[in-house]
Amino acid sequence: MAKNTRRNFLKRAAAASGALVGAPALLSAHTETMHRAAPSFSANDQVNLAVIGAGGMGVVDSQTALRIPGVRMVAACDLYDGRLAAAKDRWGKDIMTTRDYREVLARPDVDAVIIGTPDHWHKEISVAALEAGKGVYCEKPMVHSIGEGEAVVAAQQSTGKTFQVGSQGMSSLGNEKARELFQQGAIGQLVYAEGFWARNSPTGAWQYTIPQDASPKTVDWDRYIANTTKRDFDPLRFFRWRNYRDYGTGMSGDLYVHLFSSLHFVTSSIGPRQVISTGGLRYWKDGREVPDVQLGMFDYGEQAGHPAFNLSLRCNFVDGVSGSTYLRLVGSEGAMDITWTDVYLRKNLVSDPLDPFLQNKSSEGVVGGEPRKMMLPPKEMHYTVQQGYKGAHYDHFNNFFNGVRHGKAVMEDAVFGYRAAAPALLCNDSYFEKKIVNWDPVNMKVV
Repeated sequence: MAKNTRRNFLKRAAAASGALVGAPALLSAHTETMHRAAPSFSANDQVNLAVIGAGGMGVVDSQTALRIPGVRMVAACDLYDGRLAAAKDRWGKDIMTTRDYREVLARPDVDAVIIGTPDHWHKEISVAALEAGKGVYCEKPMVHSIGEGEAVVAAQQSTGKTFQVGSQGMSSLGNEKARELFQQGAIGQLVYAEGFWARNSPTGAWQYTIPQDASPKTVDWDRYIANTTKRDFDPLRFFRWRNYRDYGTGMSGDLYVHLFSSLHFVTSSIGPRQVISTGGLRYWKDGREVPDVQLGMFDYGEQAGHPAFNLSLRCNFVDGVSGSTYLRLVGSEGAMDITWTDVYLRKNLVSDPLDPFLQNKSSEGVVGGEPRKMMLPPKEMHYTVQQGYKGAHYDHFNNFFNGVRHGKAVMEDAVFGYRAAAPALLCNDSYFEKKIVNWDPVNMKVV
């Protein structure tokens, strides 16, 4: 593994500056602008899309997907009749609606599906959709439990169909810039990383609205619980499913997985080797089964893209102030704060006689008996997206449909998605079983 150093970073930065001489200015100390080519397609590239799970995230995903030129909604599946009626109002009376996802997969005119169901259906529907020849965009986390990942990976590899996990930040300009800076050695040797995600609203704590007409007549409850614990109808478990372990994966599966995806992309990592988690149910004592404050600690061994380092993650659903999120990488020579739209690079101001930015080039090296002061680089550089940027979510779907249309590799396939989901799921195992969990990130196995 090549060691990232300040000197390597400066050499690359100088080379990049030289390459831009005489060209339009794309970089400044404060802002970087990046341009993406508009997608090209013909009538034969029309993608017929279906959504399976037309609730909150399924709708948001679908609305973003339909902004990509050449994409048309043809079918919607959900277990609540109110969402099926809303789908026809939203996307047209002529779309097919059904409670049974298998009817969607049986349609030859469906090219790709969005899986926006609760987590406990991700694996089963993903495998079935891939085997039916559909491109699959599956919301994160890719699977509900650690033992399910292998089946999805095998299905993608055996079918050769496009599969992308919906951690949108993977396709963000912020992550791309952070990856570039990291590979240039901008922060020196990585030693520590941390991430934070907070929510400070009732909805943000998964207190989703329950429709007044929710009943066993309007909800296909038997199908919903077909692959898990049998219970009497409970609207809380259907509409606020993230609060319950049979269907959701808690804060780590919902939010840590985004941070793992970004971290692994920026550092070219395949995951940690050890996981430990703690936390508790501090405020939302409403019958939910998962914590509302959770902390995780992770040990990463040396890999091809990075040295050994430690990671800490925090998630707080009782946050009365911030409601913010960030990922921070700390190295021997600086640190980066990373979001999907901004990167803040902070450098150590240490004099280096070979550093062209710190050299004293004056022939008068001593003034008044004292060494002459030097020009120093800024303590902080802020890179932000160009105005008009359509966002990571849009770019993630553009990447997905390029895969569906042209067979191009996607940003977050099943292997990458499983390696991001696994430490999040293991976080829950550690929390509930009160133990340290050891993970083999190469073979993707608990050890």
